[in-house]
Formats: sequence, C-alpha cells, structure tokens
Amino acid sequence: QVQLVESGGGLVQAGGSLRLSCAASGRTFSFYNMGWFRQAPGKEREFVAAITWTGGITNYADSVKGRFTISRDNAKSTVYLQMNSLKPEDTAVYYCAADRGLLRLKEDQREYDYWGQGTQVTVSS
Repeated sequence: QVQLVESGGGLVQAGGSLRLSCAASGRTFSFYNMGWFRQAPGKEREFVAAITWTGGITNYADSVKGRFTISRDNAKSTVYLQMNSLKPEDTAVYYCAADRGLLRLKEDQREYDYWGQGTQVTVSS
C-alpha cells in the first residue's frame, strides 16, 4: 500500500505559477511510476503528466506541454508538478497517482493503483 497526500493548490491569477507536491508513505516510493491527473467541474478526470520511477522519462498532455514540469525526489518520497503560465482552463482538482507497473508511462487512469485525495487549483482570469 502507498498513501499519497497532495498539497500546494490554491487560487492564482492567469499567468501565474503554482507548485503542487505529492508526498508518499508506505511502500518504497521509488518503485512506482507516478502521474498527475486533474478533474474540472462537470468533466472527466484527465491525464496531465507522468514520470518514471528513476525520473529519467516524462510525458505530458498536449494541453500542458511547455508550461508544466513533473519531477520527483525519491529521497523525500515526493513528486512535484510545477505549473507556469496558468490559464483559467487549468482550474481543476489535481490528483497524484502511483503505478506499480514500471515498463512504460501510462495516461489511462484505470492503470494506476493508488490515488491521493486531490488538491484544488483555481485560476482566475
């Protein structure tokens, strides 16, 4: 079992930045690929970014590419999502997730094994 706790959400103006953190506890964090997803009101939860267990490979949704950066610190059992140039359409609850399968990065939320409770990000225009 892995327990995940997100933090760092809040209210920011368009064009601003936020950094989300996801702290893991339980089984060895470094054995999991990690992902960030988001869910806006009335919409399905969607993939945002993912990172391999080593941190060497990342993947991003087209909508955030060039603006968001995923990273991890295995010594701190934490994964981050740096969000720059935020837009009102980035408003959502952001979730981190852990994937026990290490062979490839995944964008399908059904393939992730553990989830955090989410943190709200609101971008005002």
